[in-house]
Amino acid sequence: MAVIGIMSAMHEELSAVLAAMPDEQRVNVAGRDFWVGHWHGHAVVAVLSRIGKVAAATTATVLLERFKVDTLVFTGVAGGLGRDVQVGDVVVASDFLQHDMDASPLFARYEIPLYGCSRFRAHPELSAELAAAARVVLAHAERHLGHETLRLFHLNAPQVHQGLVISGDQFVASAAASQALILGLPDALAVEMEGAAVAQVCHDYAIPFAAVRTLSDRADDGASVDFTRFIQQVASRYSLAILSQWLTERVPG
Repeated sequence: MAVIGIMSAMHEELSAVLAAMPDEQRVNVAGRDFWVGHWHGHAVVAVLSRIGKVAAATTATVLLERFKVDTLVFTGVAGGLGRDVQVGDVVVASDFLQHDMDASPLFARYEIPLYGCSRFRAHPELSAELAAAARVVLAHAERHLGHETLRLFHLNAPQVHQGLVISGDQFVASAAASQALILGLPDALAVEMEGAAVAQVCHDYAIPFAAVRTLSDRADDGASVDFTRFIQQVASRYSLAILSQWLTERVPG
């Protein structure tokens, strides 16, 4: 049976996933707890990614080497950069880039040394499946979040977007930093701290990878406002519902 790896960026997301797995068993490797079980008829290994590119890349490598996952999906939050993305929207990555990679003048800015590229593509079919699942969930956002949560966070008709997600080892929480990223990468929709590193690992192993990010803020001076509450009341519920919808529709391998 094919094995699906699920990496969650936040404890709240992982807890929600584990609560939905009826038979999870903990396996500790490299100081990380990997939870092995089943969900909607699929063999699943769920794990907390840890924060930052190196930590997330280590976690992904263990998933691929030790647990032999055939498909890897990442869920978490991100800061919005694109003009049309809003708090509460969901971004499904089409490509990943490390915005803090700069080995110039030996290589072009953003280019990964010895790879000849700066961007790693998400798996097209997997991303399309997750985007479709996200649209189903967001079309019924009130059912998953409740009217009061929608009102509290001013979530009005949340949308699903697909495009470039950029990663770096910094929490972008100022308008100046956000604008600098937009200036250099005008097609970037969202910024976070892990996705591009995991994408590079999956590229090396030729394993399908995709990521779903809920926008918790606009990566500006208000980025830390109510962050924990947003994770608990919005992002973790979205992640659980999207993954559940996706696995329900996906034929077990």
